[in-house]
Amino acid sequence: MGVPFFDIHYNLDEGVRARILKRWQAILEHGRFVNGPEIEELEVALAEFLGVPHVVGCSNGSDSLVLALRAAGVKPCDEVIVPAFTFFASAGSVSRIGCTPVFADIDPETFLVSPESAASLVTERTTAVMPVHLYGRPVDVGALRAAVEKAAGRPIAIVEDAAQAVGAVQADGPCGGLGETAGFSCFPTKNLGATGDAGFATTNDAERAERMRALRQHGGGRQYYHDEVGYNFRMSCLQAASLLEHLPQLLEWNAARAEGAAHYEELFAAAGIDEVLVPERVPGHVYHQYVVRAQRRPELQAWLGEQGVGSAVYYPLPLHLQPCFAELGGQVGQLPHSERAAEEVLALPIYPGADAAQREEVVAAISAFYARQPA
Repeated sequence: MGVPFFDIHYNLDEGVRARILKRWQAILEHGRFVNGPEIEELEVALAEFLGVPHVVGCSNGSDSLVLALRAAGVKPCDEVIVPAFTFFASAGSVSRIGCTPVFADIDPETFLVSPESAASLVTERTTAVMPVHLYGRPVDVGALRAAVEKAAGRPIAIVEDAAQAVGAVQADGPCGGLGETAGFSCFPTKNLGATGDAGFATTNDAERAERMRALRQHGGGRQYYHDEVGYNFRMSCLQAASLLEHLPQLLEWNAARAEGAAHYEELFAAAGIDEVLVPERVPGHVYHQYVVRAQRRPELQAWLGEQGVGSAVYYPLPLHLQPCFAELGGQVGQLPHSERAAEEVLALPIYPGADAAQREEVVAAISAFYARQPA
């Protein structure tokens, strides 16, 4: 039958397409393609959905992190602690504002930043830590903050990378409201995906929100008057319109992802595949990706491709070993948990359109691989 890793059309049925086109037609009529009414409407709707008082729409998830860092008070030449095992934009946003990313290792069971590793890296230049809610699993931000502030002996800003975690919640509150600021992505493959690039930043603080609004429009609160150098990080009204039509379905889609994760766990347990370690199921996880650890991952992924089963690797090279950060002196063996994860992780189809029969086919193909090629 074949199982695609992702199908963009799961959230674009005929009814949704018609509603999006209706909104786009309204934009063509009013002509406010930039800073039109759809932006504020989306920000209000997202704030209500997330339970975070201030949402600032912007151009994409990477830019949202730049806004979040600057609004949290991070300045050029500061150091920001970032997990090494994450998407490039986490550390890229730090470099873009003239700061130094300092790479922490992860907890090998959760794939999330290790509070102990982060605390060990604090220096007098550290002003922020960027926990990444990787794959949609919430970081225990309270434990992380306690660890780094104990090491620093002073407050340290928490800037959440929530790009993969829209709708995720932790015991202390919603992702996006756990730190000083946060950034989210609405890339089309995200849990809440637009029809192009889009993102947004969040904060519990009204002054930080106003600063982000100014920064996204060249640093000016008034047209042609600029209080600081900012950016052109505005969200297209066309993207805001599509997100407004997708947002009402997000709870349902996140629930479908969680159901898929539970089903995978049952299937792997029944199959008794010792070579694959499935992720722990935890409350508040929104499963942007369902990521297992797999022995002989390259061979397994090639086999799955031959069987028509889609998969992906997030991420094959930790950030401390990326060529663009070579000047920071990262070495093989420096962050062993991140390096091992990069060698073993494999993401399986989890998008809401994937059904039970497809998940059964995925696990059957994995079981067949290890049966044919025992360790």
